[in-house]
Amino acid sequence: MSATPRMLRLDARDNVVIALDPLEPGMQADGLTARARIPRGHKMAARPIAAGEPLVKFGQPIGTASTDIAPGDWVHVHNVEAVVRPGAARGEAAGAAAGCPAAAAPATFQGFRRSDGRTGTRNYIGIIASVNCSASVARFAAQEIERSGLLADYPSIDGVVPIVHGTGCGLADRGEGYDVLLRTQWGYACHPNFGAVVMVGLGCEVFQIARMKRECGIEESDGFRSLSIQEAGGTRHAVAQIVGAVREMLPHAGAARRQARPAGEVVLGLQCGGSDGYSGLTANPALGFASDLLVSEGGTSILSETPEIYGAEHLLIRRAARPEVCERLMERLRWWEAYTARNGAEMNNNPSPGNKAGGITTILEKSLGAVAKGGHAPLEAVYEYAEPVRAHGLVFMDTPGFDPVSATGQVAGGANLICFTTGRGSAFGCKPAPSLKLATNSEMYSRMRDDMDIDCGEMLEGVSLERKGREIFDTLLRVASGEPTRSEQLGYGDNEFVPWQIGAVM
Repeated sequence: MSATPRMLRLDARDNVVIALDPLEPGMQADGLTARARIPRGHKMAARPIAAGEPLVKFGQPIGTASTDIAPGDWVHVHNVEAVVRPGAARGEAAGAAAGCPAAAAPATFQGFRRSDGRTGTRNYIGIIASVNCSASVARFAAQEIERSGLLADYPSIDGVVPIVHGTGCGLADRGEGYDVLLRTQWGYACHPNFGAVVMVGLGCEVFQIARMKRECGIEESDGFRSLSIQEAGGTRHAVAQIVGAVREMLPHAGAARRQARPAGEVVLGLQCGGSDGYSGLTANPALGFASDLLVSEGGTSILSETPEIYGAEHLLIRRAARPEVCERLMERLRWWEAYTARNGAEMNNNPSPGNKAGGITTILEKSLGAVAKGGHAPLEAVYEYAEPVRAHGLVFMDTPGFDPVSATGQVAGGANLICFTTGRGSAFGCKPAPSLKLATNSEMYSRMRDDMDIDCGEMLEGVSLERKGREIFDTLLRVASGEPTRSEQLGYGDNEFVPWQIGAVM
């Protein structure tokens, strides 16, 4: 901790400042005297705030004072009401967005060009379970392939990944829940980071592979095979058939080679989890800068986590490229209000215990920081969960805020790389897409060095937004070219496939 505790005021309109160092009662900082212990990353009142008056951070309201607050007071859940203005600025017209920074020269990466025109950043073999009942067989087959040494002669293949989940049966065979699972499974089966895929079912489940192939136009090929455990003759026979199918597909998948591709072929999923009071100050805006660089190259960034933009949606509405994009976003927010209401919840939920410990007081505060991941580019399109992302530029995909579910939807939509900001220290991977971890503060980065890829806490020590944003952009291109992330080195990603389960489980 520095001799004089540092404080940060984000906007001239703010009536709170952020403690960059912890304060004890009586300590002086920024011309104020702390009246209570204020942890690092938390807020201190910069002037008197009357009960009922808005608390302002980022130049935006983040809640309402529940009692009179004096200068130097700790401002947190004990004296703030999480009052969200429902649909704050709904009905605002779409407006122009700020321009994106430009890269110094056209950027490239080394990727796997696929026959459908998309580019992969990895070249995995996938064994996808269509239903939970076939999850163990998918794992057994992946383990057998690893033990067999089949992949040894194919250095361009990054490994074999079992993609398993907890649903696929006990659901209606039509409607919203089924459609979401169908899009998710199809998106993974056709993902450009897979060189070949075997999909395995039990045989009697609601989610039938034959129906998926018919409705999605998938045919058996050198890159896709399918089978069921029941038709194969049981577990051992199914495992043997999967291994045999992979053996036949290896020459096709192993022939893929990395080649120089324009950065515009990167489809980047923007994620944040385990947020803290620094998320909206360091990693999120730095990732937003990198996202703008990618967009300027013709690439695509996917902003998601609908509950975590709630209350800050006006910042995206202003950037909608067309009126129909604005209306599409508002339609998804209205869907969420109805969805949470019928499940006995509400959109303006409190942040998680970890978020609160890190200094985030209300969902509005979290949302304002989360939107920063999207930079300043125009919002080009809004997609439903796991819907194929066709547009270039900044887009929004409707997903829950729960990170594994959200990232699963992004990858199903075509994300070939994930950038994940965290302040508390999320442990996460997302095969087949590599996941790059951005630490919001240097203390956590040092403590969890084996899990974190980039220290954005350096921005609190004077590193500029542009410099950190360009570091992220350069790193994501190296990762897209094959450089392993920390989570890949640790082996994360086999268990984080979590499709969004909507509707009754029957």
